[in-house]
Amino acid sequence: MGIREDRRALHGIPELDRALTETVCYLRGALEGLNCRLFSPMEGALCAWFDFGRPSAIAFRADADALPMAERTGADYASRHPGRMHACGHDGHMAIVLELARRLSRKQSLPHNVLLLFQPAEETTGGARDLCQTGIFETYRVEAVFGLHLWPGLPFGTVFSRPGALMARSCEVNVDIYGKSAHIARASEGVDALAAGAELYRRAGELESSLPQGVLRLLKFGFFQSGTVRNALSAHTRLEGSLRAYEDNVFDFLQQGLGEICRQVEKDFGCTVKLHMTQGYPAVWNPEGLYRRVRQRVDFRELEAPSMTAEDFSWYQRRLPGLFFFLGVGDTPALHADTFDFDDAVLEAGADFFEELAEKL
Repeated sequence: MGIREDRRALHGIPELDRALTETVCYLRGALEGLNCRLFSPMEGALCAWFDFGRPSAIAFRADADALPMAERTGADYASRHPGRMHACGHDGHMAIVLELARRLSRKQSLPHNVLLLFQPAEETTGGARDLCQTGIFETYRVEAVFGLHLWPGLPFGTVFSRPGALMARSCEVNVDIYGKSAHIARASEGVDALAAGAELYRRAGELESSLPQGVLRLLKFGFFQSGTVRNALSAHTRLEGSLRAYEDNVFDFLQQGLGEICRQVEKDFGCTVKLHMTQGYPAVWNPEGLYRRVRQRVDFRELEAPSMTAEDFSWYQRRLPGLFFFLGVGDTPALHADTFDFDDAVLEAGADFFEELAEKL
């Protein structure tokens, strides 16, 4: 099998979260027979250890889970699992690291031992954090970890990164407002959850815009649902949105400010407001020392500005030094679109880049 065949085979069997039975079976089959030791440190994960007799190691990560959506690419290698799709390029990430494994298996020596990580639950609960907690980085004396993401809109086959902020800290925001329904002719007898929701939405926008223009942040709602009929006050409003920032103090300011807005709206309107924010992921933040060291040895381009998207690779960076990269796939549909697809010839560039990192770092 080659890198293109790996990607297309994996694309056809997308699985969710940690329930990656078929995916792990495929990965194990592709890796067995190579000069490495395979082990599974947690559910849905598979690791390959290449021992070159060195005192330390570096690691390369590929995320392995898919998204709960129906595919509409029309490709002959499209998902065979209804309602599931590799719409974020994880099939490509796995294929790149499988190809890296084949190349590592043919090498006699390297400056470091190498640990390959096939990780579950990037799209859901943050499998990277759980993998860190297994202690494998300490057990295998891993000094640095690397990962990449296929990236629409960047030049095809070109690798990008930047020092410092690359991807945002994020969490999901859910707000439920409970009022009291009444006929609009007797509105004074009710508590209008729709009006309360509209005011909360407005105040949240003011909170976000109160920060200086140059501060990268996002507090926005993409879902607002309220009421049942035109002539009755709404008894329930639901808002769903996202909070993102790079600096922890900015994130905390917006998080605390939204909590205060909820309490004030509750008081002003006489309703009940329930705010729930997920833990989310920290910001992907490339350490400048490791970035400079890699930039001196391996060729890639520097990204002008960070992205407001999020990635659980950040959990690795809180455990040990790590760098994250974008691999351009050119003009394609957006990530998480049900039509997302890419020319898998780009995967060779990713494997070449990772191999060069393994050889020169």
